[in-house]
Amino acid sequence: MSIPLDRAARDLAAAMAPLDLPGRIRLVGATVPGRLVFTTSLGIEDQALTHALAMAKSLDAKSLGRSQSEPGRIEIVTLDTGRLFPETYDVWAETEAAYGIRIMAYAPERVAEEAFVASEGINGFRQSVAARQACCGLRKVEPLGRALAGAAGWLTGLRAGQSANRAETPLAEADAAHGLIKINPLADWSRADVDRFVLDNVVPYNVLHDRGFPSIGCAPCTRAVRIGESERAGRWWWEQESKKECGLHLHPSAAPGSEPRVFETTTRNTSPEMAR
Repeated sequence: MSIPLDRAARDLAAAMAPLDLPGRIRLVGATVPGRLVFTTSLGIEDQALTHALAMAKSLDAKSLGRSQSEPGRIEIVTLDTGRLFPETYDVWAETEAAYGIRIMAYAPERVAEEAFVASEGINGFRQSVAARQACCGLRKVEPLGRALAGAAGWLTGLRAGQSANRAETPLAEADAAHGLIKINPLADWSRADVDRFVLDNVVPYNVLHDRGFPSIGCAPCTRAVRIGESERAGRWWWEQESKKECGLHLHPSAAPGSEPRVFETTTRNTSPEMAR
């Protein structure tokens, strides 16, 4: 890992810690030179961050359907796996309309996708962890590599409370694999903080959150959670907890199976319903 990159990430995280969300966004824009990319899954955390970025006028003019007098530098992209819920596509369209933006889509490489389906079957990812990871690799990891090519900073909606695998998520960290600083402005927020922000600011969100889906991924790989389960228990529910990441956000300090067992659990099988 590059020592300067690691030091820059630690310094940025320390500077972000006492700031509110708008302050953190301004600091990132002023501190990290070069191309900045925000990858959204259209989940509730990412919707909160999209709203904050739009209000701060931090989105790149290329992502907007209209011009800005002082365009921001942060591009907003999403990974369209081809297996998303219809409700996810609905909130995608609603978000573009609400903020006057265009969210750039990165799709799986056609030849790789066709070869995987031909080899494993349309839902073959359920046959083994290796098959599921291969599916995530072609539908998420490879497109993410293209989305982040040449970027200096990568913004995400990750929170430490989402799962055991993410319990040590910092506000900023060096991402040696992509050669950039990974920035998680909501890392120290609770799910209640996110829900409150979305409610107070009338942010569009996926209606599946009101139906027991705190974390929403591909439709065949996501179910509603039960009382007492972690937020991401509904993701790849047929696998062991320690295996349940797609490969986009693996923390280098935590070997699979040895992650801290600290994360938020659900107290009801649906999210608090929020006024639209």
